[in-house]
Amino acid sequence: MGILDGKRILIAGVTLDSSIGFATAKVAQEQGATVLISNFGRALNITKRIAKRLPTEPPVLELDVTDESHLERLPDLVREHVDGLDGLMHSIAYGNPETILGGKFLTGPWEDVAQAVHVSAYSFKSLTTACLPLMGEGASVVGMTFDASVAWPGYDWMGFAKGALESCNRYLARDLGPHGIRVNLVSAGALKTLAAKAIPGFERFEDEWTKRAPLGWDLNDLEPTAKTVVAVLSDFMPKTTGEIIHVDGGYHAMGA
Repeated sequence: MGILDGKRILIAGVTLDSSIGFATAKVAQEQGATVLISNFGRALNITKRIAKRLPTEPPVLELDVTDESHLERLPDLVREHVDGLDGLMHSIAYGNPETILGGKFLTGPWEDVAQAVHVSAYSFKSLTTACLPLMGEGASVVGMTFDASVAWPGYDWMGFAKGALESCNRYLARDLGPHGIRVNLVSAGALKTLAAKAIPGFERFEDEWTKRAPLGWDLNDLEPTAKTVVAVLSDFMPKTTGEIIHVDGGYHAMGA
């Protein structure tokens, strides 16, 4: 038996098999869940190919979380495969690396900042509320953050967007708690994902993380993060909500 036996899980934002979303889908399936994944646009065909690499090929839904028509039709798309959802993972973020990352905090234009906030933070609320008709008491919503309590080199307006995401998490937890729905974030350490490669100067994190994390840290190992997300999606954390759970080898707790 697995800790997600009988659970129906939607993981939004799976592109490559080097993504946290893909790693989570794999562990979730191994733990007994029925998994659906999503993407949109040109990346959708990549996701459909990558889905075949999972233990069980999942349905792939077309979903742009910034498109209201996509959000409105989402419950019907999900019901074509399962009759509801027990868990939802938001693994989505975007910021234009040419204009708002890599030391461009003072010059980032509002249009690109607004896009980053919409995709990376507001969509956490949009996706969750779109899925509310599918979720009942005991459901769990999980999003992915990168510790927004400090300023990171080169992260700039994406750090700002993650700060908005972390605040959004608390308000969703407040408003959905009376419905019996938990909302939490997992803050992963530095990992060599597609998203990380888009951050100018990401290599500056690599040596520091592996040197300072007391439990050690492998920048290529997605499994610890995926296992934590699966734990939060399970019934084993029934009274945890509005939380940010760090999976970073303990890096966040260390001083200089």
